[in-house]
Amino acid sequence: MDFFVFISEQWLLVSLLVALIYVLAITERIKAGKPASANEATRLINSEDARVVDLRDRSDFVAGHIVDAIHIPHSEVEKRIGELAPYKEKTLILADKMGQHAGPVGRQLKKAGYNVRRLEGGMSEWSNQKLPLVKG
Repeated sequence: MDFFVFISEQWLLVSLLVALIYVLAITERIKAGKPASANEATRLINSEDARVVDLRDRSDFVAGHIVDAIHIPHSEVEKRIGELAPYKEKTLILADKMGQHAGPVGRQLKKAGYNVRRLEGGMSEWSNQKLPLVKG
């Protein structure tokens, strides 16, 4: 009961706290690379020659991936980051299964000086929209 009394008496402080938490969440999300919808990713690939980095496991990658995607599993990015050096001037679109690994990898790549975007919803969203996949 004291909790509700505190909130009613200190509504301004509580509102400020909620706003700060929201700003922090947005800031952290942007640090990992701005999200890109499947349609926006397609536009970036076609018009700006963006490159897709597929962060999924080998079996998922072989089952279906975006055309010309670079396969680097999320657990190997740190030791294989040199493979992305030729694409430093291009936008890298990070694609994982459902968006769970793109954030930490995006922060790591942005820190290394790459222009990073995250595929919103990952490859599951790409597949749900019936966009083309290459097997093998």
